[in-house]
Amino acid sequence: MWLSEGYFRMRQEVFTCQFVPSNDGFLSAFWLRIVLSDVRYGPKQNRLLRINEPFTALAKPFALTRELETLYATYRASLDFETFASVKDCLLGDDVHNRFDTQLIEVRDAGRLIAVGIFDNGTNSIMGILNFYDPQYARHSLGKYLMLLKLQYAQQTGRAFYYPGYLVVGNPKFDYKLFACKAATELYEDNTGQWLPFAWDTVNALTTDRMREFGL
Repeated sequence: MWLSEGYFRMRQEVFTCQFVPSNDGFLSAFWLRIVLSDVRYGPKQNRLLRINEPFTALAKPFALTRELETLYATYRASLDFETFASVKDCLLGDDVHNRFDTQLIEVRDAGRLIAVGIFDNGTNSIMGILNFYDPQYARHSLGKYLMLLKLQYAQQTGRAFYYPGYLVVGNPKFDYKLFACKAATELYEDNTGQWLPFAWDTVNALTTDRMREFGL
């Protein structure tokens, strides 16, 4: 229910937002979801699945291991922006117990762990939490590949929606969330509580209205 009303999980709590801070003030954020029955792959998605066929992918219940934290530390060191200090920090923070049905997809190359995608199961949806990978495999676009694997998992387990997080207007680093299937993606309009078909014209119009409403 919370996901369908524009809320998301962070550590062991749920939250929502309309803006995120930036160096120039605030940028507008819109929550996204993918309608799984409407998903159709194009050439880019099919190509990515094809080039990563040699890897093995396995979905299983989440367990915090040294192997995961080591891979995450390698990934984090390659980033040019701040993020969570560790996998534990992202999922649990100071808590000990996980209140959510958390799963992961691990991707291996000849037994070597090269990518991990973490998500929560809901009754009729999944919520993407974290993707990380070995920077040496950057040409394989493993972050986008993990989105496709999560989407496939959600379809195979009978879910209706995949919630990948939010899009930030003016920050293209978040645009990858449209990769899986932009045509099947919806955005949340918080004033009406409706999910609308994704279109940049809609995003820009809603952003203008929102900035005017809050005097930004």
